[in-house]
Amino acid sequence: MLMPKKTKFRKQFKGRMKGKATTGNTVVFGEYGLASADKAKLTSRQIEAARVAINRFLKRGGSLVIRIFPHKPVTKRPAEVRMGKGKGPVEYWVAPVKDGTVLYEIGGVTEEQAKEAFRLATHKLPVKCKFVKKEIAAEGAQSEG
Repeated sequence: MLMPKKTKFRKQFKGRMKGKATTGNTVVFGEYGLASADKAKLTSRQIEAARVAINRFLKRGGSLVIRIFPHKPVTKRPAEVRMGKGKGPVEYWVAPVKDGTVLYEIGGVTEEQAKEAFRLATHKLPVKCKFVKKEIAAEGAQSEG
C-alpha cells in the first residue's frame, strides 16, 4: 500500500476540495492518461487495485506512471467508544482528487490497449474517469514560425 514515509506530528483536518484541478491536469510522462471527471478521496487500496488491473492487462508491456499519492490521513475512533477523549488514530491514507486530475499515464502501447487497460482500472475507482491523450504544443509552435 502507498503511504508517506514520514509525517508531521499533528493530525490533519479533513479540508474541502473546491473547484477544478489547475495542476496535474495534463499528460506529461506517457502518451495516454486516465483523468478524473469527479471529486473524490481515493484510498491507497483503490489506487493499488487500479494499478494491478492495468499491469495485468498490459503484461509488462509499456510503462505506467501513477500521478497521485495518498498523503492525507483519515482517522477513526474504535467501535463502541464513548464520545470525547480526542481524535482517533490514523486508519488509512487518501489522495484528494479534483475533476480533471490525471490519475495514471501509459506510454509505449497502442491506443486500443491503453483504452482497455484504463477501462478495467475505472471499475476499481469510485470516480467517473475519462481517457485523455497527450497534447503536443511544440509541433504547433514550430509550424507557425
